[in-house]
Amino acid sequence: MSRERSFFNRRLHSLLGVIPVGFFLVEHLFTNYAATKGAQAFVEQVEWIWGIPFITVLEIFFIFLPLLYHGVYGLYIALQAKNNVGNFNTFRNWMFTLQRITGVATLIYVVWHVWETRVQVALYDMNATQLANLTHDILQNPVNLALYLIGLVAAVFHFSNGMWTFLITWGVTVGPRAQRVSSYVWAVVFVLVSYLGISALLAFAQSDFMGQMAQH
Repeated sequence: MSRERSFFNRRLHSLLGVIPVGFFLVEHLFTNYAATKGAQAFVEQVEWIWGIPFITVLEIFFIFLPLLYHGVYGLYIALQAKNNVGNFNTFRNWMFTLQRITGVATLIYVVWHVWETRVQVALYDMNATQLANLTHDILQNPVNLALYLIGLVAAVFHFSNGMWTFLITWGVTVGPRAQRVSSYVWAVVFVLVSYLGISALLAFAQSDFMGQMAQH
């Protein structure tokens, strides 16, 4: 691969990691957070999203294809990567390594999650209530819940730490002070977004999660 093409691919990979993949991650977790208010609230949120015009086209071209590129090319980068001790201090080198590890973990998690939910919805023409029940059933299994929690935290870390790198790569945070402040900001984002996702997963896993729907 030529140096110019490699540069373009890496920049495209970086850009797609933020727009739209990063945006979708945050939006997805916000949607799932509605589950903390009960099954009915989650169903209403999903129905609203599914009511967006051309949602299938938007999902394919603005979510799944960018996600596929970011995931596959990211895996290639992870396999080619070496620890960056010469460029960053020990802490940043650990972050560099964790970025690669969580990237692979996130790819596995997303493929599994999409298969268990979005693909099943498409194959069996499920409605939002059935999706809520399916997710509840999946997370009733303690092993599944543990794996989902690990995958979720890995995905949020990969996004948050990736944003720190993104801002450097695109010339937004140039100096050491700006990069230090950026690291604090994205650490806070990591905690807050992780909280949203973890809260949603634990809500789905509650034994009486679908009880509210049964009363309707």
